[in-house]
Amino acid sequence: MAVGMIVVALAAGVASDAVACNACNMVFTDEIQSSRAGSLLARDLQRAAENQRGLPLNGYTAMPSSEWKADENVAAEPEPIQLAAADTEAEQSAPVRAANPSPRNNPREVPDWMANAAFPDIVARDYALPTPLTSYVPQDAPVDKSFTITLHEGQTYIGNGVMYDGFLIDGKVPGPTIIVEEGDIVEITVVNDGMVPHGASIHAAYTQSSAHLGSIQAGETKSLRFKASYPGVFMYHCAPGGHAIPMHVLAGQYGMIVVKPKGEARYQLEKDMGQEPDLELYMIQHELYASGKDAVEGNATYTMFNGRLFRYVEEPIQVQPGDYVRMYFLNVGPNLLSTFHIVGIIWDYVYWQGHPDAKWPGGQSVTAGPTDSWVIEFRIPPEEGAYTMLSHAVGSTSRGAIGLLVASADADTPPVVLADGPEFTDEEMAENKEKAMRTISPFGIGTHPVDRPVVYGPDTEEVLISIIGNAYYPKVVQVEPGTKITWVNEDVFTYLAGEYSGIHNAAATVTPPDADGFVTPLLAHGEKYSVTLETEGEYQYICTPHPYMEGKVIVKGSEVIEEEPEREGVGVGVWTVLGIALVLSVIAVLRSGKK
Repeated sequence: MAVGMIVVALAAGVASDAVACNACNMVFTDEIQSSRAGSLLARDLQRAAENQRGLPLNGYTAMPSSEWKADENVAAEPEPIQLAAADTEAEQSAPVRAANPSPRNNPREVPDWMANAAFPDIVARDYALPTPLTSYVPQDAPVDKSFTITLHEGQTYIGNGVMYDGFLIDGKVPGPTIIVEEGDIVEITVVNDGMVPHGASIHAAYTQSSAHLGSIQAGETKSLRFKASYPGVFMYHCAPGGHAIPMHVLAGQYGMIVVKPKGEARYQLEKDMGQEPDLELYMIQHELYASGKDAVEGNATYTMFNGRLFRYVEEPIQVQPGDYVRMYFLNVGPNLLSTFHIVGIIWDYVYWQGHPDAKWPGGQSVTAGPTDSWVIEFRIPPEEGAYTMLSHAVGSTSRGAIGLLVASADADTPPVVLADGPEFTDEEMAENKEKAMRTISPFGIGTHPVDRPVVYGPDTEEVLISIIGNAYYPKVVQVEPGTKITWVNEDVFTYLAGEYSGIHNAAATVTPPDADGFVTPLLAHGEKYSVTLETEGEYQYICTPHPYMEGKVIVKGSEVIEEEPEREGVGVGVWTVLGIALVLSVIAVLRSGKK
């Protein structure tokens, strides 16, 4: 549950049953108003609550406490506003402009299904402008294309013997490629089949989307209708709200949505050649992380194209000399810069963010930060051979972001290669799990070296475990009985609505026999709490608001090694050292004699 939900509850003086982890919300809100009342944290939260009073927050509207309620995560649309009579020259010309052709819409009349739209005066103005419309449509508007995606937690295989345990869309990373046309009214339905809140941010939607798709609780389904107003290459991703939005993106919940231009607004190389592309290649560059700390700091464990390490080295994309290729390229990131390049290719045209009007000729690479995108058009030269695709920020290349276009005269060029992550049957996934060399997990305990126990000796009195990136760091520690374990919350507090994040604790789920468990208080940024563990054995724990966060403390005493009785004369270790020294001396003498 996001801190913003706590803020709303503070502003209202109550907690909502519709809020995820309502118990956490109530406990922390009570602390803000009582035991923490004099803290800077309480002061800042109360100021945020006051400033947010009356504002719609992700479907929850802060109101006076007697009226505050959650309205099923969907902000109510205001009553239609009746248009006043036009009494200025600008207002009188609006209907004329609405009937005039615009560069991309000929002409634009307000459709009947917009009659009950919110803010009809704004709708009338926008239909009169030559500028493309926003994506706003009433949620009962007729639909041209409909898509359903399912968000959940789980595992998938990313190649090179590596399993990934994190957040998925439809069982994979990236999620399915969504392709629509400019002007389509699109419905996207999001199913939360997981155990924690999820949500969706649709970058192709030029309208309020969080009110419809934000903070989808476990087991819930919600949908959004919007008009695909602008052509281009866009990202969509999980957006439960608050600090958790980047956490779900860092953990793998994202995909590509392409809005193709309509009519005469085709891309330039298609106009030049008088034909459609031989290959449409949808390509996502992205990275995955083995710990929350690495994710926050941008230390990528692996980078890849379309969900698999060296995917298009293992399975090169076949083309013929002379083929016309159009690539829809998106750098999801979520941290690293990409300088995408194909060895042996100079672009014919590139289009920033995929918009056909944002055209540049020529070039050796495109530079893309996280969420940046391009449409790239080029021809395969009349020569057979391999054309290597990579990021020229070559650290990413060495971690998995490299592939091949292989040109041969008898190749069977695929018409489309989508940006979807790999899919596996149940049998294939079972084999992958059984034979995998390692599992990485940003929040849980995998088998990557970062998840190995950090061992502290008998001289260590206190061990600090940071909570950062919705994860514990180190995730696993081994200590002596009686060692003090201190958790420190290094995640920064946030005020946005959605998943409760920025606040964490440590709650034991498995303890040794006869050992007491532990549950720390909910910790805000910079706060810490300690326990001392005396009984040997393994203590497994999670974060109550974020049960996907896992940690372990192994309490184990030092083994007692009986010392051998002292021997007379020089010890064996000393003789060994002296022997090595003698050999080195002889070698030195021999070398000096050859000079």
